[in-house]
Amino acid sequence: MKRIWAAGALTLAAAMTAACSREAAPEKEAGTEAQAAAAAAADVPVETGRWFIAAANPHAAEAGAAILKKGGSAVDAAIATETVLGLVEPQSSGLGGGAFMLYYDAASDTLETYSGRETAPASATPERFLKEDGTPMGFYDAVVGGISVGVPGAVRMLEMAHEAHGALPWAEDFEAAIALSEEGFEVSPRLNGLLERIPRLKQLPAAAAYFYDEEGNPWPVGHVLKNSAYAETLKTVAEGGAEAFYEGPIAEAIVEAVNGGPQPGGMTLEDLKTYTAEKLDPVCGPYRAYQVCSMAPPSSGGVTLVQILSLLEPFDMAGAGAGSIEALHLIFEASRLAYADRNQYLADNEHLSDEGLSPEAVIAGLLNPAYLQARAALIDKTKAAESVEPGDPSAYDIEDGAGQWKRYGADASPEPPSTSHFVIVDVEGNVVSMTATVEFAFGSHLMAAGMVLNNQLTDFSFLPVRDGKPVANAVAPGKRPRSSMSPSIVFDENGEVWSAVGSPGGPAIIGYVAKTIIAMIDWDMSAQEAIEYPNVVYPRGAPLLEEGGFDSQVVEGLKAMGHPVEVRGLNSGVHAFKRLPDGSFQGGADPRREGIWLSGTLETE
Repeated sequence: MKRIWAAGALTLAAAMTAACSREAAPEKEAGTEAQAAAAAAADVPVETGRWFIAAANPHAAEAGAAILKKGGSAVDAAIATETVLGLVEPQSSGLGGGAFMLYYDAASDTLETYSGRETAPASATPERFLKEDGTPMGFYDAVVGGISVGVPGAVRMLEMAHEAHGALPWAEDFEAAIALSEEGFEVSPRLNGLLERIPRLKQLPAAAAYFYDEEGNPWPVGHVLKNSAYAETLKTVAEGGAEAFYEGPIAEAIVEAVNGGPQPGGMTLEDLKTYTAEKLDPVCGPYRAYQVCSMAPPSSGGVTLVQILSLLEPFDMAGAGAGSIEALHLIFEASRLAYADRNQYLADNEHLSDEGLSPEAVIAGLLNPAYLQARAALIDKTKAAESVEPGDPSAYDIEDGAGQWKRYGADASPEPPSTSHFVIVDVEGNVVSMTATVEFAFGSHLMAAGMVLNNQLTDFSFLPVRDGKPVANAVAPGKRPRSSMSPSIVFDENGEVWSAVGSPGGPAIIGYVAKTIIAMIDWDMSAQEAIEYPNVVYPRGAPLLEEGGFDSQVVEGLKAMGHPVEVRGLNSGVHAFKRLPDGSFQGGADPRREGIWLSGTLETE
């Protein structure tokens, strides 16, 4: 199959300016048949033409599977999956937050990307997270309350994708979440554990009334939790579409919650009414014989992921071997270089285009092959660099934007981990790779209309100016905060879908996804093996190795090369599939969370 690429695409191979025309947490729950299959049968193939889903909670995976069994599209299943995740995994994502989606259309062989990233209200200013003395607020002080809430984007994005690719009626995709909200679901170990560890959540009246008993204790594992308010919200949106979310009683409840509690956020009904989702060009680049595609800004995920892989291209990662000191050193050094560029240049670059640096120029510059070749030459195979600075893409030949790169200061956003990712294949071969989030665990801790509201605005830099230079990711009215979400689809040398992958994890998301792709391609691991392989990331500050994953000789070897390695829990939540040589698919779900993968065939008469 030959993929059709059209003007507007953002690929490394074509000077980054051509785009696809297509368009430390508890373990997972134990004891279910599906989980046993996910853990013990990673190599059970999903035959071509079968449906497939991997998601972070069994209820959500089963809801998506039910839609696929009815003949629903991958987008239909995504709606069912995300609406259930918002109920059973409210700490990570939901309709009160945002999302990014990659959608591959098998019939037209096209790839589209959708952005439901939140926006800052019109009242927002660059000083939003500064104290009276001009210093930045503490992260947790900024999280709780309306000041951190962005205009939710998930519902508009899902409706946009459904209008283009839905096969079932919109309302039908909400049925599972409505029923589960009314009938109730059993509190999982992960949800219970996080309620124990986020004590300030119960200081907010709505959250306290929903998540805790009368004595202030979190609902125990197995408690059947119902959410009638969320059921009513789902019914309203199922009947009235996205407009019923962004106007009317639901919008009024959101504005009241944002402005009526601690640290009012200044959101208005007009902010909600005027919110728009976006359809963006994918960011794509080669790695070995494959093509890796992900999201464009305001997600930094696509550009940074492609940079990491491109910087590793000159090195023999397969020969170095999985888990070797050499391989881990190379991943650390490539990550340092890519994250240095990310922290200086990537943001809602569309919002900055009136300042002379277009989004196309940013991506073209950072993914310019000549620039990346020069950056890769900075990697010394024998030792860690003493320091790493952002590069200067304007020194290389790009079409526009030269001379603007050095005007920005380094970002200063906290970016804690949260979020959820799922992948879906429908019986027609259409693929969804989607990452959704409310940002921190339980977002802003505010609830409205049965939903947790995001704290996405804390993904902006708390410092609008640094070292005398404006920061690209500073707060501004209507602007979308930078994200690390990296939903990805990988194509093989024949242009066929080979894998779909993504993860939660804050700024470590990019590293989790890169590790999984490297493990599948260079180390020939199955999807499950690649996901389970110990995490190795260098998102900022220090190189991180997953606790229990590497022996002391590896750690000491890396330290001897100059890496100040930290060993700690790295709780990814990768979900993926990998296509085998015979055309069948192989699934994987991250055992660090509660996810499962399911597959089957559509029964026909």
